[in-house]
Amino acid sequence: QVQLVESGGGLVQAGGSLRLSCVASGRTFTDYVMGWFRQAPGKEREFVAAINWSGASRLFYTDYADAVKGRFTISRDNAKNTVYLQMNSLEPEDTADYYCAAAPTRGRSLPTTTTLYDYWGQGTQVTVSS
Repeated sequence: QVQLVESGGGLVQAGGSLRLSCVASGRTFTDYVMGWFRQAPGKEREFVAAINWSGASRLFYTDYADAVKGRFTISRDNAKNTVYLQMNSLEPEDTADYYCAAAPTRGRSLPTTTTLYDYWGQGTQVTVSS
């Protein structure tokens, strides 16, 4: 089992920034791709970003949803078992509950669908006012 705990959500004005954090425990952190998803009221949960770590090449691989490219940055600190989502230039459309998720690493793949992630955090709310 992997336990995931998110933090960092809140209320921010449009154009502002927030940084979400997700601390993982229970299994070897580097064995997992870490992802961020979000779910707005009345909508399905959608992919935001994912990050993979290759121990062989010692490189990070990332992927982003088109809606957040250039504004959000995903990163991970393997020593702290933590994944981050830096969100800049926030828009009211970014308002949602944000979830951290973990998927078993399979090569360099970066899953973008919820069904490929085995573990989920409880979510943290982000509200962007106009």
